[in-house]
This record gives sequence, C-alpha cells and structure tokens, in this order.
Amino acid sequence: MAMYLPQWMLNLWNLHYAKAIIVMVGAYVVMQALLFLSEKVFLAIAKRTQTQVDDLVVEKTRRPLALLVFFLGMRFAAEFLEFSEQVNLYVKEGINSVMILFIAFVVMRLLNIGMDSFGHKLASRTKNAVDDGLLHIGHRFVGILIFFLAGIGILKVWGVQVGPLLASLGIAGIAVAFALQTTLGNIFGGVAILVDKSIRIGDTIQLDDGTVGKVLKISLRSTKICSVNNELIIIPNGKFADSKIMNWSLPDRRLRVVVTFGVEYGSDVEKVKKVATDLLKADKGVLVEPAPEVFFLKMSDFALDFSARFWIADLDDKVVMKDKVTTAIYAALRKNKIGIPFPTRTIYLKKDLSS
Repeated sequence: MAMYLPQWMLNLWNLHYAKAIIVMVGAYVVMQALLFLSEKVFLAIAKRTQTQVDDLVVEKTRRPLALLVFFLGMRFAAEFLEFSEQVNLYVKEGINSVMILFIAFVVMRLLNIGMDSFGHKLASRTKNAVDDGLLHIGHRFVGILIFFLAGIGILKVWGVQVGPLLASLGIAGIAVAFALQTTLGNIFGGVAILVDKSIRIGDTIQLDDGTVGKVLKISLRSTKICSVNNELIIIPNGKFADSKIMNWSLPDRRLRVVVTFGVEYGSDVEKVKKVATDLLKADKGVLVEPAPEVFFLKMSDFALDFSARFWIADLDDKVVMKDKVTTAIYAALRKNKIGIPFPTRTIYLKKDLSS
C-alpha cells in the first residue's frame, strides 16, 4: 500500500510526531462521526420504537462513548511518541486511567437506566408508584460500587498490588464498621422506611414532638421535612425510624375536623344541634360520608359545650375549613337568637349586722 503514496507522505509518516498527530486527528474525526450518527440516525431509530429505554441509552451514552473513542485514539498515538521510558509510562497509564473512568461512567448510566425501567415495570404490575427515594438510594449505591471497582482497576494499571490492599481494607473495615455504627444505622433506617412505605415523599406527618410538616426527601443518611412554618427539619434516618410518627396522608388524605363551641345556659340543646348540623350539611367542602355530627359534650362553668365534627377531602384544607365553619356557626347562632356566653362571676356581699 505504501508504494501508492507520494514520497512526501511516506517521509511524513516516518516522523513519530506526525504519526501521533494523524492518529489523533483520525480519532477526532471518528468521534465527531459517532456523535453525528448517534444523533441523526441511532436516536431517530430509537424514537420510533415504543419503549423509551433505547432512547435513554443512546442519549445518555453517546457523548461518553464518543469521548472514549477519542481517548482510545490518544492511547494509540502515545505509542508513536518518543519520550523517555518513564514519561511514556506515565502518559499511557494516565490515558488508560481516564478510559477506565469513562467506561465506569457509561456502565453506571446503563445500570441506572435499567433500574428506572425495572422500577416503572414493577409499578405497573403492582399498581403502586415506585418510591423515588428508594431509586435514589439505588442510584447512589450503584455509583459508589462502580467507581470503587474503577478505582481498583486504576490502581492495577499503575502497578499497585490490589490483593494485599483489599485484605488490609477488609481488616480495617471491621474497625470502620464499629466507628460508623450510627451512619450505617441511618442508612439501614432510610432503606427500611422506603421499603415499608409507611412514610412516603410528599406525605404530611406529625413528629413525636408535635411538629407537623411534609416529607421532602429521604436520602441515605437523613430525612428532610418542611414544616408548616416553612422550616427545613433534618432528622437522621436511624432516629426517624425509631420515632413515633403520625402520618396524616395514610390511609388517604381525608381528615376529620373538630370545632368546639359553647352556648349559654337555658338554650334549647336540640335546636343548637339542628342549627349546626344543617349548616355543616349545606357546606360543599364538608363530605357527605362520613356524615357530619354535632354532640353535646358537657355543662361547663359558664356554657353548654358542643362539638361539631366533620370530614374534609384533603388535609391541606384543614385550617381554611375550620375557620370557615367556626365563622358560619357563630353567625348561625346569632341569627337564631342563641346566646354565646362569656366567663362571668357573681359576687354576693354579706352585710355585717354587728356594725
């Protein structure tokens, strides 16, 4: 084949730096061609299929694979460079290390795509939403595992004896495990919360200290909650899993609201019940089932105490509905001439007859 090339090209090819440059330029051309084909051809073919997995595979891996091809060309180009033996070794091992990292990155993305696809299929079969927090923990675990293996590969490239290192790490791992008991407890606590599904992202919960908020995120170490006052609360998963939690979002988002009120002594009890019950039944925000109820609780010091109990469809409407019903009951009592008492004291003065 060399006989068909001009002499100047043969002379240029005999130059080591020229060979390296030609190989790198060729690798760059191949990289650009791969990017063009993946966008114009492979991605277009993938979009015609019913599944979204192949679309994600092409979209998420085309750039890393193209860069991997370019670094592979750099690796071949390094064979033509005439540095010292030590420098050549560093250049080749450095490029090999970068290629291992790119391969690990591609593998991690493929595994994450597979996990997401499996999660959606499982959700369609069980008719339950796959918890985003559980997938997040799975992605983190896969990332740590892949790059740990990539680190071992890089150490082997640089000539480090991995076997004795792993053995020493195994012994040291026991000591580290004891030192990281709290951290490991938080990790397993987070996994337990997600698998049990008693607490989900987006649920409104009440902590054992009375704090109410919405679950924002369940990560490897902690759970983040946004309180009703827009305060971010971060609780370690180990402590969170051992706490007594009231989940207002389960089994559904319906909530019973209680409004207490009092009327003056001498009022017709049945009339008070009827006025409050009719008012609740007429309110569109009050659920028909379970039916609203009004109870006569007790005869207190200054009033006859009643309790109006009704259900609403969404717990987020609790404050608004309680305010609305309380205002309406007050107006209805006044309209029906039913007195609303306030605390009073009657003082009797005894006259001293001896004076």
